[in-house]
Amino acid sequence: MTVLVTGSTVRPETPLDTGRVELRDVGLSYFSPKQETEALRNVSFSVAPGEFIAIVGPSGCGKSTFLSLIAGLIKPTSGSVTIDGAPVRGPSRRVGYMLQRDHLFEWRTVLSNLRLGAEVQGLDKAAATDRALSMLARYGLGGFENHYPNELSGGMRQRVALIRTLVTQPDILLLDEPFSALDFQTRLALADEMAEILDDQETGKKTIVLVTHDISEAISMADRVLVLSGRPGQVKSEHSFGLHTGGRRRPFEVRSSPEFNDCFKVLWKELDVHIDG
Repeated sequence: MTVLVTGSTVRPETPLDTGRVELRDVGLSYFSPKQETEALRNVSFSVAPGEFIAIVGPSGCGKSTFLSLIAGLIKPTSGSVTIDGAPVRGPSRRVGYMLQRDHLFEWRTVLSNLRLGAEVQGLDKAAATDRALSMLARYGLGGFENHYPNELSGGMRQRVALIRTLVTQPDILLLDEPFSALDFQTRLALADEMAEILDDQETGKKTIVLVTHDISEAISMADRVLVLSGRPGQVKSEHSFGLHTGGRRRPFEVRSSPEFNDCFKVLWKELDVHIDG
């Protein structure tokens, strides 16, 4: 297995297709009566249709801000954010956003939680119910549709949260530290489970942006990793490690590959991580 590492932030143009995301010269500042805080500066990158990228960087560098920009929850101070060449002007049905916490409503059953996005977007409830039940069965949660969130484990709740995001059939999926609230063993197991769900051809190939502080997670799940600088956030470099070769994505197997440690060291160095002692 060959490891390919690229340090350039410039990517060749990809033909326009469904699910392409592009940020061009994006800047973002927050204003208060006393000061202006620059969060992002002149950021440009694109995500090809069906590509899975991960964004890593130091705390406070603006990683999650990228997801809010792509989701249309906030607008850039300068530059542009586009999906398939069209400016992002607000939330879109084409974009699904999975937050750090599952945010399941405790008083609603699993199935009722899964239909929530469809209800909010005014989609066909019967079709959404059929999709939800089908995905529960395929992803190991069949029979839990009438359970309540407090009857589920942490990993099960996160799977439900992912299915809820997929029920509305988005083209683009934004993942904001989806494993951060889980213990290490559960995170490892869930990464493989979620990779299988995301690679499921029945749900359609998704364009995915993952924000994470976990280097190992980024390498094992993504096709490409973007490294951000400290605030104001800028893209320092990008890396395509070539550890996913055909078939389904297998994060645990990637972590066990001989090349994994070399890839980890590359990102460790890029992030300027130092341990005293």
